[in-house]
Amino acid sequence: MTDGTAEKPVGRIRPLRPREWPEDFAAGLASALRPDDARHPLPRRDENSPKGINAMGMQALHPEVSAAFNQSIRHALYFSTLSPRQRELLVLRVAHLRGSEYEWAQHVYQAEVVGFTRDEVAQVRAGPTGRGWSPLERALLAAADDLVGEARIGDSAYGALAAEMSPQQLMDVVFTVGAYETFAMALRTFDVPLDADLEPFA
Repeated sequence: MTDGTAEKPVGRIRPLRPREWPEDFAAGLASALRPDDARHPLPRRDENSPKGINAMGMQALHPEVSAAFNQSIRHALYFSTLSPRQRELLVLRVAHLRGSEYEWAQHVYQAEVVGFTRDEVAQVRAGPTGRGWSPLERALLAAADDLVGEARIGDSAYGALAAEMSPQQLMDVVFTVGAYETFAMALRTFDVPLDADLEPFA
């Protein structure tokens, strides 16, 4: 029996296995990531869904910084003024641009939960020039590209977004990209290994 974590050696830091997590760490994750008062619906509980054990095990090494960071993720997932589809479009593009296999796999699964087809997921890698996007979705993808590349949404994408979005939605675009870019940096810097249950989505 294993607890779902990778047994292979890790290049930099080893994620803690669930039995090694600090006291109250799991409860803190549940409080942050399954809130009672969410704006957007919580995903249904599914015993077969990917668990992200290695990512959580990495976070368990520094509970204080993880608790602070997870407030940003909590907002992006459950309280954002963006729709779940818009959020996942941004996150997948960030994961692709940053080459984060782990973040990509996690959010392929989450994107499918909110209605993406596998073809749409594949088109995220093509970015704004991919087929099938609405004008607003093209602008969101361009905004992600601008933010990751230049730390500023360019005039063209900003104009397209501002024509349809509120200031709060525009801020959520920026902060969603920023939060998931930070997480991609951590996953890649510490060589967090892909969990077996994420491999079908990589």
